[in-house]
Amino acid sequence: METRRIGVLTGGGDCAGLNSAIKWVVKTALDDRLRKTRKIQYEIVGIRDGWKGLVLPDGDEGDPTPRISTLTEEMVRTWDRYGGTMLGTSRTNPYDPKNNQSGITIENIKRYRLDYLVAIGGEDTLGVAHKLYLDGLKVVGIPKTIDKDLSGTDYTLGFETAVNVITEEIDRLRTTAGSHRRIFVVETMGRHAGWLALEGGESSGAYIILIPEYNFELERVNELLMEGRRKGARYEIIVAAEGAKAAGHSEVIREEGVDSFGHKILGGIGEFLAKWISQLAKIETRSITLSHLQRGGVPSAYDRRMGRYFGIAAIDLIVQEDFGKMVSYQSGRITAVPLREAIGKLNLVNVQTQYDTERYNGRRTILG
Repeated sequence: METRRIGVLTGGGDCAGLNSAIKWVVKTALDDRLRKTRKIQYEIVGIRDGWKGLVLPDGDEGDPTPRISTLTEEMVRTWDRYGGTMLGTSRTNPYDPKNNQSGITIENIKRYRLDYLVAIGGEDTLGVAHKLYLDGLKVVGIPKTIDKDLSGTDYTLGFETAVNVITEEIDRLRTTAGSHRRIFVVETMGRHAGWLALEGGESSGAYIILIPEYNFELERVNELLMEGRRKGARYEIIVAAEGAKAAGHSEVIREEGVDSFGHKILGGIGEFLAKWISQLAKIETRSITLSHLQRGGVPSAYDRRMGRYFGIAAIDLIVQEDFGKMVSYQSGRITAVPLREAIGKLNLVNVQTQYDTERYNGRRTILG
């Protein structure tokens, strides 16, 4: 029986649901019953540390451990119970214009006899996958990003667990906020898309939600806070995505420079708002940045299931030899779309239908 090798990797930021996807890529590819009908035997090769594993497969000075290893069903049996990624990840970009290593990446794919590649990641990781596909490699993708900003899919792995974390942390904050009559500004991730802030804020009952898709007026924030106090509110919770901007201002940048994919390093909108509100409203205001907490913890039931479905569908694409695609969830069913569709533009909050620009919060009409 013919044997073919499938490489699988996770790239970009870690999140819940990745291990479930890896597990079901492995289990589906190695399934005994399915192998008899396919008449092909697959081997699964785990690639550690994202694209770095294919740039430096033999390890480096910081970590001399080889980054290529065989995965078995027994190895991955319990992986779906855990957060993060057992394969590790990185933000290495083989097509970085400052240090293009795409040639060596392709050489290493051939060196390890990888017939197919499953890339699990967001816009950056899948962008590399698409370029490799254009260079003639047999690649499929699985959508992963807590920002839920990929086009071509209604869901991306990690989002629901991250929203749960935001909700849980804000529930805890209410104790101290109410005790001290404070305003708390909670900064979430979300560079361009406000899904985490919006749905996390809606779930936790935040008073104000600020998203990148709509520039807020500082004076309007103050008006809303004063309105809340007049109605008897003892405290307020404001949720702000890291990419949210005050009208007339740019994004708040945590540090100078960009990463290997050219992204600014954002962070600090929560602290900016807290200082401004304290001065103008004369109310004690604190900020908290959830940062990587949003990525952590065990996956929710939903992310475990979606990881399973996406992993199975990725192997379906390989069996059908339908490459250059990303598995997708649309209108209640698992399907697939071209990688170019997934990375061509961002999936952003529709301000007209999903955001109340007067209240700076989620919509108050749904059927209208």
